[in-house]
Amino acid sequence: MTVRVQSEPFDTGAELNRFAQGRRDVGAVVSFTGVVRDTAGDLQEMLIEHYPGMTESAISNIADEAVTRWNLDDVLVIHRFGALTPGTPIMMVATASAHRAAAFEAADFLMDYLKSRAPFWKKEVTSKGASWVAAKDEDEDALKRW
Repeated sequence: MTVRVQSEPFDTGAELNRFAQGRRDVGAVVSFTGVVRDTAGDLQEMLIEHYPGMTESAISNIADEAVTRWNLDDVLVIHRFGALTPGTPIMMVATASAHRAAAFEAADFLMDYLKSRAPFWKKEVTSKGASWVAAKDEDEDALKRW
């Protein structure tokens, strides 16, 4: 299991290739990459803050839960912090399992957690100023499935 919280950009293709390379013990590898989205057409950057140590620990705990719950063979979680521009990868989840259903469900679970519960704070900076991103009801509702 690998959990990385970093300011540096990452190459999703290279990360997925490393994660899946040489795997002969699994029947499914699932990945998801989240990208900074500019819904209003005026986003200059997304500032993401976190508490080092606490954030990694929280994500590792939920990744451990996913491994146990879905009997995963491996998990990769990468999440960036700092100033990110629209179109930039912000996070990536990859899961490896004997079966695709478990890999998909576990990846979905991890993504819902990262969106709603991982200790990150996001601020959108536009030409009109900056504002903190509030939690969304639909993101909270998604957690109820788990």
